[in-house]
Amino acid sequence: MPRRTLFPVAVVVALMAGTAGIALAAMDEPIQPIAPAKVSNPGLVELGKKLFFDTRLSKSGFISCNSCHNLSMGGSDNLKTSIGHNWQKGPINAPTVLNSSLNVAQFWDGRALTLQDQAGGPIANPGEMAFTHTLAVTTLQSIPGYVAEFKAVFGTDKVSIEEVTKAIAAFEETLVTPNSRFDKWLMGDKGALTNAELEGYELFKDSGCTACHNGAAAGGNTFQKMGVVEPYKSSSPAEGRVAVTKEEADRFNFKVPTLRNVELTYPYFHDGEAATLAQAVDVMGRIQLGKRFTEPENAKIVAFLKTLTGDQPSFPLPILPPSSDKTPQPKPFD
Repeated sequence: MPRRTLFPVAVVVALMAGTAGIALAAMDEPIQPIAPAKVSNPGLVELGKKLFFDTRLSKSGFISCNSCHNLSMGGSDNLKTSIGHNWQKGPINAPTVLNSSLNVAQFWDGRALTLQDQAGGPIANPGEMAFTHTLAVTTLQSIPGYVAEFKAVFGTDKVSIEEVTKAIAAFEETLVTPNSRFDKWLMGDKGALTNAELEGYELFKDSGCTACHNGAAAGGNTFQKMGVVEPYKSSSPAEGRVAVTKEEADRFNFKVPTLRNVELTYPYFHDGEAATLAQAVDVMGRIQLGKRFTEPENAKIVAFLKTLTGDQPSFPLPILPPSSDKTPQPKPFD
């Protein structure tokens, strides 16, 4: 049996219009509907949105959070590994930011417990945005429009990295994707899925996939060993959860990725080695379950997975406040 590290996760169920019987039927399924985001502080979210798109938080003035977590591309960059400062090759595949608020922790190895913890990491990583927190704050403090907005939201003229990351996290918490065809089926619309998609879902459950891919995000709530039945061969330097816990038993244990919007977030796995969903299903079947799906079975599971694509974030692009004469100049070629 695979060693599982379980973590408590709050699963919020969006109960749309329908009878109690429909709601109970949805509750019986291992995957639950996603609830729409509730915004309690619009000013904080709007500030976080601007910071998410602002390339001035990077040394080059070219990279933003959206560079690797592109909201036009399922919250990822569709690359095996992301491109960092000076075209450095990243060490790992960028996970989607969509529905990341449902994760038990952030990053593949779970080294950040919250979205706010995660938000500060790339800014100061020399292989990513290559800035420092001090320089990021100095840059924002030099922009009058940001100073005014931080004061409106936080009540102070003094910008801090804690406020920066809190705002980015607040925006990211809104990036949920409800209303997928699968959610509609869960909530009682029995015409939302085709027979092939339903057969794929039943095969997905019967094969044991939902032991790891469950809950509202269809994943993201446990860490699992990559290669339970067969070893997984990879050239990636990533070692998994052992990098955090220092426990050898956690070597090659990675956070189970969400399957929400999975048709948009290719390539797959921590090393991005599976270029297509069909490849990913085949590999997971063999190395995790000891099962070799036939081509028709694989196609049905893929068809089901595509029903997990929900409403994508949709909003006007934020208009960023202009730099001032005191704003540090970007250094794209250093």
